[in-house]
Amino acid sequence: MKKVMLIILALVMVFSLAACASNNEEKANTANDGAKDAAPTNDKKEDVAEEKEDITLRIAWWGGQPRHDYTLEVIKMYEEKNPHVTIEPEYASWDDYWKKLAPQAAANELPDIMQMDLSYLAQYGGKGQLEDLSSYLGNGIDVSSISDSAVSGGMLNGKLFGFNLGVNALQVHYDPELLKKIGVDALDPNWTWEDYTELGKKAAAAGLYFETALRPEVFFGYYLRQNGQQLYADNGSELGYTDDQLFIDYFNMTTNMTEIGASPTPDVSAQVKGAEDDPMVKGKAVSIFQWSNQYVGVSQVANRPIEMHPLPGPNGKEGLYLKPSMFFSVSKNSEQKEEAAKFLDFFVNDIEANKLINGDRGVPVSSVIQDALKPTLSPENQKVFDYIAWAGENSTAGDPPDPIGTAEIINLFKTYDEQMKYEKISTADAAKKFREEANAILAKNK
Repeated sequence: MKKVMLIILALVMVFSLAACASNNEEKANTANDGAKDAAPTNDKKEDVAEEKEDITLRIAWWGGQPRHDYTLEVIKMYEEKNPHVTIEPEYASWDDYWKKLAPQAAANELPDIMQMDLSYLAQYGGKGQLEDLSSYLGNGIDVSSISDSAVSGGMLNGKLFGFNLGVNALQVHYDPELLKKIGVDALDPNWTWEDYTELGKKAAAAGLYFETALRPEVFFGYYLRQNGQQLYADNGSELGYTDDQLFIDYFNMTTNMTEIGASPTPDVSAQVKGAEDDPMVKGKAVSIFQWSNQYVGVSQVANRPIEMHPLPGPNGKEGLYLKPSMFFSVSKNSEQKEEAAKFLDFFVNDIEANKLINGDRGVPVSSVIQDALKPTLSPENQKVFDYIAWAGENSTAGDPPDPIGTAEIINLFKTYDEQMKYEKISTADAAKKFREEANAILAKNK
């Protein structure tokens, strides 16, 4: 009996050990299967880690303090949504911005993203310093709610060197109370350049400037269009107007405004680094001639009622045109082009970001953003949107993109404008010398 019991006990132990071995093997197999399943999970984590590798972007722009403030807020929003991205901002006034950008370009150290103006697009894009953004359309930058015409505004020789941030048009911003102070209740809807000169006399007699100096490359260009001419030839290799009398007439008018005290001297204008410095904002000038997108910022800084008005005629419709307010361009040398494109997409398509931007860089190019902003528009912004809609019906097609060499010609304008205003050269001599030097610069484009 003992032998039988021992045999039974031995068999139980054998089966028990076999079951344990089988159970352990099953656990081991399960663990191995788990390890097999875990392997791709780890790989995915590694992939995610690679996708979220820390990135630093440099972004540069020009503007006044309100633009600086909200752009920094937009950057903060983007960093919060993309914690692996750090953005280093670089900003300055218009003049200082281009002075900083030129040596950076020479040293191949341009920011990853830079605000770009139509006047400089050919200079930087034509020299191979800007990335062609065409491949990012619909592949990083959503353009489903943006018209082809808005996108093509940054196109040069078939390459997209700048992404349009908004639509702009020229106009006059004025203080209605200061206008009354010079004895005028309202600007005539059909006013002319002769009216502009008469208003200048009234402003000077009241101890005020009428306007705060007209940028010659912008407003002489408008004046030329009113007279059926354009600043540059279509081929970009010479000036587009042939009659120097137009130059003489325009600069006789603006120089006279400075001589009688209706417009500031160049040294006074040089002290204006942003909207907060402008004589009109400080209550020393009746008006500013500038782009429509600047109206809101000026109104905010002035902190008093400011009105808007079309530029002088005659032939205002022929002179006026819709213009890309500005672009964001990406440096050809950037090592973070894909992330830069993502930021551009965020800037033009994110509703909350555009509530901060508030149309300061022009009426948004995205119809979705336009619709989203309409219920939230301030009275000032509504005026800008309405003006752009009006300008669309009361303007003509813009000139071809400014050619390579435009930056040098802008400096020529500035030099001769100052010399004429300080009576160091006559308008006739300036017209002749400007033509010779400008054509020599443009001839390089042949």
